Amino acid sequence: MHHRMRTVKNWVAQFKRGDFSTCDAPRPERHKTVTTPQIIDLIHKLIVEDLRISAKSIAEQLGISRERVRFIIHEDLGMRKLSAKWVPKCLNTDQKRKRCQSSEQILEFFRCDPNDFLSRLVATDETWLYHYDPETKQQSMEWRHSGSPHPKKTPRAKFRWKNLASIF
Repeated sequence: MHHRMRTVKNWVAQFKRGDFSTCDAPRPERHKTVTTPQIIDLIHKLIVEDLRISAKSIAEQLGISRERVRFIIHEDLGMRKLSAKWVPKCLNTDQKRKRCQSSEQILEFFRCDPNDFLSRLVATDETWLYHYDPETKQQSMEWRHSGSPHPKKTPRAKFRWKNLASIF
């Protein structure tokens, strides 16, 4: 409603000055388009340098509209901003190898005696339970090309306390 009142006040002031024209005043010439290969390359360079950069920041740095930046990112670069997906932890190569070996041993025990397998199996696991303040979904968003996987985030932030949980 505020915008409409301002428009009405502008029209009233214009009429009081004796200007009864209802046509738009000529505007300064604008560039037909800012979608040039150079601008596209600049936007891509800014994104590669900081995957979490905002379209607003890019627009301010290049002096073009956010709408044009978004259009270039989505249409010309084929990118979109994705939030990170939670994964419990990222395993290194050695940890993955050890898990595969353990799984193969358990499978071999099962093949030897499938009927008595569960009565002889004791599984255990330990994990640290952390209390921390995770980053928000908005903070974790990154620009990615279409078809690229979501970025991943693990709970590695500073934490207030932790507990060890053992499960048998």
